[in-house]
Amino acid sequence: MIPDRGARVNTEKGTLLVKSLERANVGVAVLDEWRRVAYANPAFAKQLNLGEPVQLVGTSPLDSWTHSAAEGQASLLKRRLSSDAASTLALRVGPQRATTLYLCAGIGARRLIISLPDWPLTEDVSRTPISWLDPLTELGNRLMYDNQVRRWARLERDTYFPAVILLDLDRFKQVNDTLGHAIGDELLKLVAKRMRSTIRESDMLVRLDGDEFAILQNESVQPDSAEAVGARLVELMQRPFLIEGHQINSSASVGVAIRGHGTRKAEELLKHADLALYEAKRLGRSRLCFFDPQLESRALARRNLELDLRRALGLRQFSLLYQPQKSISGNRISGFEALIRWDHPSRGRVSPVDFISLAEEIGEIHPIGEWVLKTACRQATTWDSQLSVAVNISPVQFENDDIVNVVAKALETSGLAPERLELEITESTLLGDSDEVMRRLWGIKAMGVSIAMDDFGTGYASLSYLNSFPFSKLKIDRTFLQQAEHSPRSKALMKAILSMGESLGMATVAEGVETLDQYEELSRGGCTTAQGYYIARPMAPEAIEEYLRSSRPTSLTLVK
Repeated sequence: MIPDRGARVNTEKGTLLVKSLERANVGVAVLDEWRRVAYANPAFAKQLNLGEPVQLVGTSPLDSWTHSAAEGQASLLKRRLSSDAASTLALRVGPQRATTLYLCAGIGARRLIISLPDWPLTEDVSRTPISWLDPLTELGNRLMYDNQVRRWARLERDTYFPAVILLDLDRFKQVNDTLGHAIGDELLKLVAKRMRSTIRESDMLVRLDGDEFAILQNESVQPDSAEAVGARLVELMQRPFLIEGHQINSSASVGVAIRGHGTRKAEELLKHADLALYEAKRLGRSRLCFFDPQLESRALARRNLELDLRRALGLRQFSLLYQPQKSISGNRISGFEALIRWDHPSRGRVSPVDFISLAEEIGEIHPIGEWVLKTACRQATTWDSQLSVAVNISPVQFENDDIVNVVAKALETSGLAPERLELEITESTLLGDSDEVMRRLWGIKAMGVSIAMDDFGTGYASLSYLNSFPFSKLKIDRTFLQQAEHSPRSKALMKAILSMGESLGMATVAEGVETLDQYEELSRGGCTTAQGYYIARPMAPEAIEEYLRSSRPTSLTLVK
């Protein structure tokens, strides 16, 4: 039989192509229909620091290629691989090393990936290696930033004042969560475009990570130049963005650090700019702040407080006090509100005002909140069965479904009747994903637990929430009671709230009752329950029995 000359030629070409790929400096990999590696040449394995090519076959890129990558790069690679569109991605593959991947458009069920050899990290910033570029925004990336800072460090002199202007979008996570990552990516591109309009030719613009950008000013009259650019950035980011029919009203916080203005070394500029950025967010977001050395000492104090807070639960430094709530019509104690206290061995008693928001920020509110709920339910079982216990629940605790299980478990382990437990939530709990929050609230209410709206009247949408969920109580913020004594308008508002509660069949609890006059005024207005120093100060659980015994008139006793 005469051999097929065309088949022989194709086989020879295929062998030649494979041999060429094996010797090439350009990395090549092929993914199969299951997005796993079907082939990789030695250059590809070497450039991604992955060992021998044969070890890659059958593996997932997400399992092996991202071992040195940042979390954001791993997430971006996952999204790029899920699409058949062509794209590029700068991937960190080791300390001070990166390679650029070209993800070619899908060919049938397969995908060709090409990697370029690493660019040397030279000090000549006029060159822009592709591994220094952010593929999404086409700005510089963290590698470019690090390279520039090394250059600044060698140029430090008394007359050289480089600056870092750090920008972070406010509430960017909400855009991704509500509109999707594709819209979030488009927003980042538009942010980059607006930022380009603020810089001079000598400035450098980089995307550090996620929604965090930095402008590096090399030679400027400081602090005037940084202040002008920072203020312009704040103003630009307040303008709406229009993306695929969605109007996104965003904003940004900006922090600035300048060498010679509280910062001695170039390596400290980013850390100090970040402290200034945190201060801008703390002061209300959408503003510009400059680094001040006091911010560093404050950050250290906060860090120490954070470390102490993380240890406090394990060291049993928390305790609960209980403030009585008095039924005005029944002239008796109807229940107690549980109030957490932190007794630190060197700090003394730390106010909840000073640690609850920090606990929410670092995620410690979940174990702390669970401990409060379990402890309050357990201690309430020693009281008369007519007494209820109210527990404050943080909005952060309602961010996932676990809160329903936490409540159920606290009731189950303590044996407390569900109708004796009352959860107090603030309006801010309902401002996020209200559908999910409502589902969790209904799940808790289905157990027989009461739900009260705390600090009623301080928000802007309280009435709409009363229409969407059957709250059992309205807790009227203490400021209404205080202002009602001096303002006819506030007094009228107080009466309106009490009347509304009665019409809706909701109990009303007035907080901050400090005088007999206030108590009597509430009684005449139809308020059902009073809480405050006039009734009693918060007390330790072991003091409750004696307090109830001495209270008159009351027939309540503790269960023996």
